[in-house]
Amino acid sequence: MTADEQCPPEFDIQIAIEAPSWPDYDVLEKLCHTTIGAAARLLASQEGQAFAPNSELSLLFSNDADIREINRQWRQQDKPTNVLSFPASAVEPGETPDPLLGDIMLAHETVEKEALALGISFDNHLTHLLVHGFLHLLGYDHENDDDAAVMEDLETGILATLNLSDPYENFFQSEER
Repeated sequence: MTADEQCPPEFDIQIAIEAPSWPDYDVLEKLCHTTIGAAARLLASQEGQAFAPNSELSLLFSNDADIREINRQWRQQDKPTNVLSFPASAVEPGETPDPLLGDIMLAHETVEKEALALGISFDNHLTHLLVHGFLHLLGYDHENDDDAAVMEDLETGILATLNLSDPYENFFQSEER
């Protein structure tokens, strides 16, 4: 991994793997640092996003059963989902967040099913969901069409820096099948 691919030095990414189906720690660590680093660099250069020194986020690699329970408790949706984000504090897009950014939780089975349905690799879909979750920690959302368009444009731009295609193009194509 080159210095340009690494996360900015002020980021501390804590990784916990709670389901055996995930790739090993070293593989996930490299993917996460590359992905979050690319997102932070694009946001800093294009959006003027600043981060507090020694910023930290936690990534929990879990399963459908565990994420379903968290989704039920926090969002009143009794079903598994691909990714959940829990910002440590409320922040609007573009504001400098507190050093503790928050937590991102991912469910292996759902990520895998979606990647297969979309006809993309597991790693590419996981990368997209890491970007998506990271943007939620920074105050971005998709509650209305305008906010969704902003978030999707940022996701697409970040993924392009990683040489990945527009995930929404694949999504909409799979929906038409």
